[in-house]
Amino acid sequence: MNILKDFRNDLLKRKEVLFSVKAHSNPGIAKMQQDCANHFKTEAENVVIKKLLNNFGTKEFSIEAFIYDSVKDKDNVEPKKKIKEAKK
Repeated sequence: MNILKDFRNDLLKRKEVLFSVKAHSNPGIAKMQQDCANHFKTEAENVVIKKLLNNFGTKEFSIEAFIYDSVKDKDNVEPKKKIKEAKK
C-alpha cells in the first residue's frame, strides 16, 4: 500500500486518503475496505471506499477512501441507500 495523499477533514470528522495497490486482478471494495481499516488501525465499518480505479494494462489500482472517526459520524455524512418498494 503506497499512500499518495493523506488529508484530515476536521469539519466532517474523517481522514481522506488516496493510495495505490499493486494486484494482478481487481482487489474488490470489501477487501480494500478491510485492508485500509487494518493499515489505519480502525474498524472496517468506519471506512468508505469512494473510488477504485485502474489504468488499462497496468497492475496498479488507485483507491480513494474516507476513514471516519465513528459509525455515527459516517451515518451523518454519507448518503443513505434508497430502498426500492415492491410493485403491487
